[in-house]
Amino acid sequence: MDKTERMRTKLLLILLLVAGFVGTDGFAAQPPQQRPLASASDSEPRRTRLFLKDGSYQVVMSYRVVGDRVRYVSAERGGAEEEIPVSLVDFDATHKWEKSHAQPAEGDAQAPGSAPAIDPELLKEEADRAAMTPEVAPDLRLPELDNMLALDTFQGQPQLVPLPQSDGELNHNTGHNILKAVVNPLSSSHQLVQLKGERAMVQLHVDKPVLYIRLGEAIVPSGSTPLTVDTHGASTAMKDNRPGDPTASRYVIVRADVRTGSRIVSSFKIGLLGGTKLEEDVVETTSEVMPGGHWMKLTPQQSLTFGEYALMEVLNDKEVNLGVWDFGVHPTAPANRDAILPQPKRPFALSPRRPDR
Repeated sequence: MDKTERMRTKLLLILLLVAGFVGTDGFAAQPPQQRPLASASDSEPRRTRLFLKDGSYQVVMSYRVVGDRVRYVSAERGGAEEEIPVSLVDFDATHKWEKSHAQPAEGDAQAPGSAPAIDPELLKEEADRAAMTPEVAPDLRLPELDNMLALDTFQGQPQLVPLPQSDGELNHNTGHNILKAVVNPLSSSHQLVQLKGERAMVQLHVDKPVLYIRLGEAIVPSGSTPLTVDTHGASTAMKDNRPGDPTASRYVIVRADVRTGSRIVSSFKIGLLGGTKLEEDVVETTSEVMPGGHWMKLTPQQSLTFGEYALMEVLNDKEVNLGVWDFGVHPTAPANRDAILPQPKRPFALSPRRPDR
């Protein structure tokens, strides 16, 4: 075979090989493309999340499965097309996120761009948690541990000050103890409680402090000795007391008589409470159970002058609680050491995602 014949044979073989890869239209056949799994429109690409099985995710404009690879257009790297093995992708989490963030169809009740509806049970749980520590001033919430607090203002800042309870003999206690005493002042008052010191540990700076008492099971100590007296038909307008229920009591603020080394809280005429004649140095309060039923709000019905006071619990028309909450009202007093200050909300910020493994 001469040289010319060999060249023709090679050319024929090349043409036959090329003919096997050329379609009828004269263009190379393209491999079939998989349909994108993302529901976003190609004309209006939107960001979505491609979740991985390690819990991290990629923010992408679109993605599609090609064989054993997932190819996606990265929204974080300027639209660069990247790929990742299918075995690393969590499609269930990806589809769940897409469904919860899908744009509503025309005619749906949910407005475009609004957040998806929250489960009513989750809303109820959140409301119950908020009721345990309600907000009483901007960024200032009642705590979870204390039982009695006063809303004060020091140098223009609202503060919550815990009030200790004392009966003059027991140590200070932040709980709600009840030491019953039956009283009858008759025509002259007599001593109910003697508090140590000429000034209370807590000094408030406002003349009408709002008080908050936690509603829970009260502790009734045994061994107390009641003062047996007759009230001579005291008021029957007071509610029947239920043991351990603070809402069944009435609360009054009594001015203390400051003496050398002590403060004296004297008895008062219970029968006159709520009547037209006000008892001297006794300020009644208005009570209100806060939403959720975990706290009760006590508001003095009149302003308090400078001096020392004790909040007293009137159990019924014959008994009072000798466990009192003492405080003073002095605008120039220093700040209270244990005051709870406002906690401004931190700005929302995305936490860094875990790096790909």
